[in-house]
Amino acid sequence: MNFINIWNEYSDLLIENTGITLYMVIISTLLAYLIGIPIGICLVITSENGLRPNKFIYRLLDIFVNIIRSIPFLILLVLIMPITKLIVGQTWGPNATIVPLVFAAAPFIARMVESSLVEVDHGVIEAAQSMGATNWTIVWKVMVSEARSSLIIGATIALATILGYSAMAGAVGGQGLGDVAIQYGYYRFQNDLTIVIVIMLVLMVQVMQAFGMWISKKLDKRITK
Repeated sequence: MNFINIWNEYSDLLIENTGITLYMVIISTLLAYLIGIPIGICLVITSENGLRPNKFIYRLLDIFVNIIRSIPFLILLVLIMPITKLIVGQTWGPNATIVPLVFAAAPFIARMVESSLVEVDHGVIEAAQSMGATNWTIVWKVMVSEARSSLIIGATIALATILGYSAMAGAVGGQGLGDVAIQYGYYRFQNDLTIVIVIMLVLMVQVMQAFGMWISKKLDKRITK
């Protein structure tokens, strides 16, 4: 069976599950950023050289982020199934998959936000402080503004990572392209279908990265026309 026959036979299934995959990735990324950005900012602010150093809070957040990031996604997915069922009422399907995706991605995003913000020139922050800017203003109008290009690149990496997580969720009924690859490609020994899905996932990552890099370049004030 060649790739053309594969597409003719499974096109409806592939298109439907591509939509499901994008739904899971986009929603979970947005929710993970709602959690990850505040954590990342708190890590920067409470660090030793931060605006409001607080060793206890920093260590608490740092340990939490490191613990969650160290748990493999499939194990985390199974581990928090009771929480998933409590939130969405079931442990399978796209909505149920979003819960562990958010749990896995939020600490990852927090660390990327922290990394982007600490790269901001400290001289710019000191200049804002000398003009009487509040910590809130410094964070949002100085640090985030200066780091926006790096933050966009981080978001692109996060999208690609969450896309990979969503594919792994197919192993436990998460639906999407990963589920099709396992149910039809692996269990039915249709390697051609698996290859088609891998190509589709690679193309999706490439499009995300290209779009993210384009936006990053547009926002990067260091790049001259």
